[in-house]
Amino acid sequence: MAALPARPRLLALGEPTHGEDVLLDVRNDLFRQLVEEEGYRTIALESDCLAALTVDAYVTSGADAAGADSTPADPGGPADPAGLDDVMAHGFSHGFGASPANRELVRWMRAHNEGRAPADRVRFAGFDGPLEMSAAQSPRRALTALHSHLALRVDTSLLPCTALELEDLLGEDDPWTDPAVMGDPSRSVGRTPSAERLRILTDDLTALLDAHAPPPEDGREQEERHRARLHARTATGLLRYHAAMADPTPARLARLLTLRASMMAANLLALAERAPTLVHAHNSHLQRDRSSMTMAGRRLEWWSAGALAHSRLGEEYGFVATALGTLRHHGVHEPPPETVEGLLHALPADRFLLDPRHLSAAPPTPRPSPWHGYAPLDPAHLPRMDALVYIKHIPEGPKWWPTT
Repeated sequence: MAALPARPRLLALGEPTHGEDVLLDVRNDLFRQLVEEEGYRTIALESDCLAALTVDAYVTSGADAAGADSTPADPGGPADPAGLDDVMAHGFSHGFGASPANRELVRWMRAHNEGRAPADRVRFAGFDGPLEMSAAQSPRRALTALHSHLALRVDTSLLPCTALELEDLLGEDDPWTDPAVMGDPSRSVGRTPSAERLRILTDDLTALLDAHAPPPEDGREQEERHRARLHARTATGLLRYHAAMADPTPARLARLLTLRASMMAANLLALAERAPTLVHAHNSHLQRDRSSMTMAGRRLEWWSAGALAHSRLGEEYGFVATALGTLRHHGVHEPPPETVEGLLHALPADRFLLDPRHLSAAPPTPRPSPWHGYAPLDPAHLPRMDALVYIKHIPEGPKWWPTT
């Protein structure tokens, strides 16, 4: 922290692969230190932003999974742990709830918050959209929550539609979440007349939310407003994403990746407005450089969420990448000496933190990856990292992440 040019509002810790609890243990240790020594109060993971409300309610108030959509009134903080299994099952996306390290993080946060005033409690957030690799969720949850928030606070004559009209336009959830849409744009409902009408109504509801400001001294109402803004961002992003899923042109995949990154960045910036936050995700989502991948035989490039957040926050965005040496249970053995990982692997420590500027003369050869689930460090990105974590060996741990 002392070496950074400014105290980050967002301190991003990246990982080169998912599913390894050693990397998440490092993250947990860092978050505890940031909370205890630097005043950080929020951790944000690469997980569904709406599902994460379940976890946040659990760690801040003792609410179980059923209480995630309302702000708890209990001022005393978490009670005795209960319902942790449900929280892990429903509060994470992408399979992350099965991680023992994520479970330990949630358990620690709840214990830390015990008996603390609301302003001193640590918070949990997801910053990804309600998206999976094969499908996106219906906008129903976000859009109906936004409408309900406004219906309780403004003259109903100002609302652009009724709750019943929303339900009629949304229809059944199955067409929205149909996994076959990823391979067949013609199956998407994202550009139907109902979906187009929903996009207009979402814009109108968001404008109405922006025009209604609660008193600054009303902490509970301010919290409700933050939640409503999250629902507004999510409904807008999901409807854009579904419209892009209906795109039959070659630009479709690149557009989907760009929209996901934009949703992530908007959530990160909203978190930065509230409190200093530790962010954890794949390196590719947090780096300042353009991200890229090959999909369906085409190279796709887009600006990551980290690059977008950095463009707004400047020095208040910090990025720490993680690189690793061996991941033998996935066929990743000692790195070649002509790579950055090979240079670091020759050092005596098993894990360490270093300033990338010390690697200005590092080998420029990228490391090859024998396994699709691991992304080696790109030497060209070193000048735009604030720090680098290196872990020499990743032992085989619990198999909670799908690797195929």
